[in-house]
Amino acid sequence: MKKLSPLFTILFVCLFSISACKNDKTPGPAGTNGTDGAQGPAGATGAQGPSGPQGATGATGANGATGATGATGANGTDGTVNVESYLLINKSVTLTGFTTFSIPALTQSIVDSGVILVYFRTTGSTSGYFALPYSEAGRTITLSDFGVGYVNIKANFSQDGLDFKIVLIPGGGLTTLQVANPGINLKNYNEVAAALHIN
Repeated sequence: MKKLSPLFTILFVCLFSISACKNDKTPGPAGTNGTDGAQGPAGATGAQGPSGPQGATGATGANGATGATGATGANGTDGTVNVESYLLINKSVTLTGFTTFSIPALTQSIVDSGVILVYFRTTGSTSGYFALPYSEAGRTITLSDFGVGYVNIKANFSQDGLDFKIVLIPGGGLTTLQVANPGINLKNYNEVAAALHIN
């Protein structure tokens, strides 16, 4: 019997080994997942597109219809002022304190925005009234203060036998008086009385 050559034996073993490897089809275990890669840099912001042109100005609208004529206003005054006046006869003033006169028509409205004019004369005199404040030869008489329903007269001397004329003009009345009587002298009682129709 012939002996197999060693080369044939080696070849046979190799073929057997290859055949055995081909028949073993069991897959190997799965490999572990690889780690995530680092995040890439943000992309550059795109350039802004050019602005569009401004539209043309629209045409002017048509004029609106004329409104209805308003009602006729009331007639204006003729310069007449509704005043109150008081004549206080044979009164006294004193050096100490002040003299208070009760004036019922002196309302809060007149105190706030009206005008109070005060004049005096010696009782029985025909020379006319003097306006307050009055000063002559060191003797003075003034309207010290006033409030609702009263006026206070202050003098730096004492005397009996004086007449006082007190005129109350409501708010706005002085302007009406001066417009109707340009240049009127409020210190002249005769002018004021004539303009205000005071008897």
